[in-house]
Amino acid sequence: MDLELAGRRAIVTGGSRGIGLAVAGALLAEGARVVIAARDGERLKAAAARLAAGADGGVVVPVVADTGSDEAVRELVARTVDELGGVDILVNNAARVGGAGGPGGVRALATADAAADLNVKVLGYLRTAQEVIPHFTAQRWGRIINIGGVAARQVGLVSGSIRNAGIVALTKTLADELGAHGVTVNAVHPGFTRTDRHDGTITVTEEQLAAAARSIVIGRVVTADEVAAVVTFLASPVAAAITGESLAAGGGTPGPIHY
Repeated sequence: MDLELAGRRAIVTGGSRGIGLAVAGALLAEGARVVIAARDGERLKAAAARLAAGADGGVVVPVVADTGSDEAVRELVARTVDELGGVDILVNNAARVGGAGGPGGVRALATADAAADLNVKVLGYLRTAQEVIPHFTAQRWGRIINIGGVAARQVGLVSGSIRNAGIVALTKTLADELGAHGVTVNAVHPGFTRTDRHDGTITVTEEQLAAAARSIVIGRVVTADEVAAVVTFLASPVAAAITGESLAAGGGTPGPIHY
């Protein structure tokens, strides 16, 4: 299937490693031009070099940005428009892996930690969406994909559940507001995901992967590239019929029925 992404211009936040890096690579493989954004300049530079080497001449631009900052997000989008001539796709992915907090439940979660977490993953997603909306509506085409997590559908890590549920609400709100302007907005919920051991992401042991696989319908942990394939489809013109949806991409959770 031709995803009709050649020449499209994309921003991927949290694009220096993990799922974000895989998404950037998948978009580049389809002919898109990509800005990757992250806070760590050295890691970002290395990721851009790696992507460019594998993209057969594709355009990848690294931009250091903290999506927890209004000014940084404004500069990110302005730089994208300057470098690429515009923007068509936003993949919101920048976030602390797993979310703030740990064992101990609600009382163990410091409100300052929760606020910092939500400032990046929920308000950060809102900030970037606000900045690209004028470009999308003016050209009457755009795609926003918000990377959430299966914690949106279950309790566990308190901040992780709260922030991902917030992303679902943000996604539907944006989809309803922007649909008439040719813009679709969807959320993708990864679960426990196997990432490239060389992308700088914290790795896990094979024993941990095997334990996680026992609670996944397909019997194994999905890869970052498999999540990226879902995101890339949603970013394409051929996915125009899907908007306002939250799609799990974690290999399936036994039991619950979502409809």
